[in-house]
Amino acid sequence: MTEPSSDYVQSLGRGLAVIRAFDAGHPRRTLSEVAKDTDLTRATARRFLLTLVELGYMRTDGTLFWLTPRVLELGYSFLSSLTLPDVAGPHLETLAERVRESTSVSILDGNDIVYVARVPVSRIMTVSINIGTRFPAFATSMGRVLLADLDTDALERYLADAELSAFTDATITTLPELRDELDRVRADGYCVVDQELEQGLRSLAAPIRDREGKAVAAVNISTQSARYSTDEIHDRLIPALLDTGAAIELDLNHIRTNT
Repeated sequence: MTEPSSDYVQSLGRGLAVIRAFDAGHPRRTLSEVAKDTDLTRATARRFLLTLVELGYMRTDGTLFWLTPRVLELGYSFLSSLTLPDVAGPHLETLAERVRESTSVSILDGNDIVYVARVPVSRIMTVSINIGTRFPAFATSMGRVLLADLDTDALERYLADAELSAFTDATITTLPELRDELDRVRADGYCVVDQELEQGLRSLAAPIRDREGKAVAAVNISTQSARYSTDEIHDRLIPALLDTGAAIELDLNHIRTNT
């Protein structure tokens, strides 16, 4: 891990770590659970939790703690400046209707992808996916599309820091394999990931580029691996995916040109 800079505020970092300890899979947590997940002492974790309660970002019944809707204020300024979810939404709905599969858009944030728009058709993963859900970039189709577009220095920084843990027997877990895969994605202009994040899940992704040609997001179709043959994926799903990525790009760049 990269060492913090001299300007790093440790208390702020710890407070944000406490907030991040809560997610869809762990909406309510005890003091001990938060302390363990954040590598804080119980006393330190307790102070952060009770401060968040006093500020209105969290509630407690004396044993369990949980976030309140007020935490949304922390990201409001950033989210309100983005047009991507609003622009992508109608296109994702059209794509979902066209292929009868769940569709999503995500961005790259550190070593993870973060979902910013989604149209679910059916639940095909054991983990519920919502806006803000994060997954390791290396094991996802959207992540690989975005990693493949990084410049050399940024990609090398990512590879030096990434933990390539196996989610299934099919997950790529070595740097040479991942480099080869990113080269393939870069050449193809899209990515297909088959059962690497979860058994039975296949996902496809294509980039969404800005006016300079930089991939700023990725659009995705997720389906069960047994639902389509390889030919059907290439004949039906990939063309629909690429059409949607191009349509989102066109609208997004038109809006940004005129704002």
